[in-house]
Amino acid sequence: MSMRQRTRRLRAVVAGALLAAVATMAGPVHGARAVAAEETVGDVTGFATAGPVFHLRAGTAAVRVSFVSVDSFRVELAPDGTFTDPTGKDIVQRQGPPPRTRWRERADRYELSTEAVTLRAYKHPLRFALHRADGSRLWAETKGLTWSADRTTQTLARGADEQFFGAGMQNGRGNTSHRGKTVEVGVDYDWNDGGHPNSVPFYLSSAGYGVYRNTYAPNTYAFADPVTASARERRFDAYYFAGTSAKDVIGRYTRLTGRPFLPPLYGLEIGDSDCYLHNKNRGERRTLDALKVADGYVANDLPLGWMLVNDGYGCGYENLAEANKGLGDRKMKMGLWTEDGLAKLADQVKAGQRVAKLDVAWVGDGYKFALDGCKDAYKGIEDNSDARGFTWAPESWSGAQRCGVQWSGDQKGSWDYIRWQIPTYAGATMSGLAYTTGDVDGIFGGSPKTYVRDLQWKAFLPAVMTMDGWAPSDKQPWRYGDPYTSINRKYLKLKESLLPYMYSYAAQATRTGVGPVRPLALEYPDDPRASSDAAKYEFLTGEYFLVAPVYEDTDVRDGIYLPRGTWTDYWTGRTYQGPTTVNGYRAPLDTLPLFVKAGANIPMWPGIRSHEDRTADSPVAWDVHPKGTSSFTLYEDDGVTRAHRTGAYAEQELTVRAPSDGPAGDVTLSLSALKGDYRGKQTARPNHFTVHTATAPATAALDGRTLPRLESKEAFEAADEGWWYDAADRGGVVRAKTGVRPTDRGLTLALRAR
Repeated sequence: MSMRQRTRRLRAVVAGALLAAVATMAGPVHGARAVAAEETVGDVTGFATAGPVFHLRAGTAAVRVSFVSVDSFRVELAPDGTFTDPTGKDIVQRQGPPPRTRWRERADRYELSTEAVTLRAYKHPLRFALHRADGSRLWAETKGLTWSADRTTQTLARGADEQFFGAGMQNGRGNTSHRGKTVEVGVDYDWNDGGHPNSVPFYLSSAGYGVYRNTYAPNTYAFADPVTASARERRFDAYYFAGTSAKDVIGRYTRLTGRPFLPPLYGLEIGDSDCYLHNKNRGERRTLDALKVADGYVANDLPLGWMLVNDGYGCGYENLAEANKGLGDRKMKMGLWTEDGLAKLADQVKAGQRVAKLDVAWVGDGYKFALDGCKDAYKGIEDNSDARGFTWAPESWSGAQRCGVQWSGDQKGSWDYIRWQIPTYAGATMSGLAYTTGDVDGIFGGSPKTYVRDLQWKAFLPAVMTMDGWAPSDKQPWRYGDPYTSINRKYLKLKESLLPYMYSYAAQATRTGVGPVRPLALEYPDDPRASSDAAKYEFLTGEYFLVAPVYEDTDVRDGIYLPRGTWTDYWTGRTYQGPTTVNGYRAPLDTLPLFVKAGANIPMWPGIRSHEDRTADSPVAWDVHPKGTSSFTLYEDDGVTRAHRTGAYAEQELTVRAPSDGPAGDVTLSLSALKGDYRGKQTARPNHFTVHTATAPATAALDGRTLPRLESKEAFEAADEGWWYDAADRGGVVRAKTGVRPTDRGLTLALRAR
C-alpha cells in the first residue's frame, strides 16, 4: 500500500466517523427537530415503594427513584412508562447493598430519605429537590423534567455563588468554573482549543453535589440561571451524589463508575510514539528501527519508559519479540498502535506489548465503541501477561478512567497549543479522569523553544509522550541539540526523581478517584480567585507543587496566583505569602515557574534515568519544607504487576513538626517503619533528607544520638551518615543522611536551633 493510499484510507475513515458523529449529534435546530413539541411532566398520579426503590406516575410518564447509598441515588423518567438502559453494565459498577430508606407523605410532596439526604418529590406538578439531613438544600428543580422527541432536560435553580466543574476533557477550559457558560459533552473529533474529546456526562457543583447522566447520548449543560442539563434522547437517567467537598463528590462518582486504574511505573515515565509513516525526508523505516531511536535516548542520557514502535501507520508489525527484547535491554517497554484492531492483541502481548494506543479510526467512533476498545485492550494485556493494563485513547466516555490515559488528540506545536492545554488536564480531574495528557509540542509543527516550554510543564503531568513521524523533522527531546537537549534532560530527570511522589498520588487516585493533577479550585474551594481566570493558566501537582507554565515567547511570567499559605520558589528558595499574585517572574528558557507549599514532605528517587536503575540499597530522599505539623505517606509496590490489588504494597509516613510560622526553630522529622510487603521490597536502605531551614541548626540528632556535622559538600557525599548545612542552596538547606537502616524500623531526626 502506497503512502498516498494509506493517507486516503485514513481520511476516508475519519471523514466517515465525522459524518456519523455529526449525524448523531445534530441538535434540535435542524430540520423537523426545530418544531419538535416539548412536554413537561405533570402532576403525580401514583406512588408506590419497594424498599430503596420508589415509583411515581404522572399520567403516562413513569419515574423511578433508586437509592444506591446513603448519599447517592438514581432518578429515571420514561415518558411512555417503559424504562430502558442503553448503557447496561458498561459504565455503572456493581455497588454494595442499598441503604435503609424511609418515606413520608406531606400535603404537597413525598419525602424519600436516608440518614444523610432527603429527596423531595413535589406533587403539583412533579418536581424534585434534594436536601441534606439537616434540612439545607443542595439543589431544586425550577420546573419538572421536560422531553421532546429527541431530548430530555432538567432545569435547576442556580445559587448566588454556585460554581460548576466537570464534563470531562474540555480543551482550553475546565480548571476554572463553568458558571455562565454552556458546555458540550460528546464526541466531536475537535482536538484543538474549544473541542471536547474524552467527554464525560458528569458535572459537580460547589453547593455540594454532582450529577452523572447515565447515557451514551451527547449532553449539553448550560450553567446559566437557571441551569439546564440536556441529553439527546427521549429518556432521563441520572445519578446524584451528595458530598462534603468536590473531592468527596468525585469519590462518590468514581465509586459508581469505577476508580482510576493504577498505571505501572513505566507508564509515569515519558513515552515515545514512534510512528514514522513513510516520510519522504527520512525514507521507509521498519519496526526494528525503533531500537535506533531508543539508542538516542540512552546516548543522550534521557529517560524513556516505553515506546510505541513503528508500524508504518497501518502496514503491520514485524520482529516484535526482537524489538521487545531490544527495548527491554534499554530499560524500556514496548507498546503498539491498534492499527489492525484488537484481534491480534493476545499474540502481541505475549510478544511483549505492554501499552496499547487506541485510535478512533481503528477502535470506533466514540461512546460505547471507544469505551469497549479501552476495556478490551486493557483486559487483553492483563489476560496475556502479569502486567497491568495500560492504554491511550483520544475519545472515550464515563468509565474510561478504569482502563487508560485520555489523550487530547492530534495538534500542532505552538505557543497557543501550550496555552490552551494548561487548563485542560487539571480540569479533567474534576470528572474523575486521573490521567489526561497531550503530546510534547504536538505532532505537527513546533519549534525548539515551544518543545522545551511544553516539555517543562508536562513533566508535572503523570503521563506524557512525544509523538514522532508527522512533523518535518523527528521530535525526540535531543533533536534540536543544546541548549535545548540539556534543558529537556533536566526536566525529564526531575520527573524521574519525583516518581515516588507522583506514584503515591496515583495510588491515592485508585482509592479516592481524585487524580494527581488538580485545579486550584479543588484544593482551595473557599478562595473565589481559585475558580476564576486568575488561576486558569496554572495547576497543582498533588497538593504541594504549583506549576505556572510559560506559554508565550518571553522570559517573564506575569499573573501567577498563589493561594493562601507560604510558597517557596523551587529554584531560588524565595518565599511568598499567599494569597498573592506574582508579576515579573524571571523565567529564562531553562526555568519553569514552580512553587512548593510550606508543609511539603516530598519523597524522591535521586539520580536515576529509569525506575529500573533502582537497586536494593538505593535511597529514598525526602525534600522537606517545614511549617507546623505535616505528613506525607509514601506508597510502594512492585510497580509492574497486579499484586497490589490483593494487598502486596507498603507505605511509609514522614511526619514533620516545626514552628507554625515557618522553619526557624526546632524541626523534628519522624519516619515510620515501611509497613506492608511486596515482591522486591527493600528490607534496608539509606534515608536522605533535604530540609529547608533558612538557618543552620546548632545540632542534629538521629534517634537521640548526635549526628556528625560535616563541613563541605565533598565530605558529606563521602560519608555514610551525617549532616551538612548548605547556605548557598535555595536560601539555606540542611542535608542529612542516615546510612543503610532496616525499613521495618522507624527513625527520628531532630534539628535543634540551639
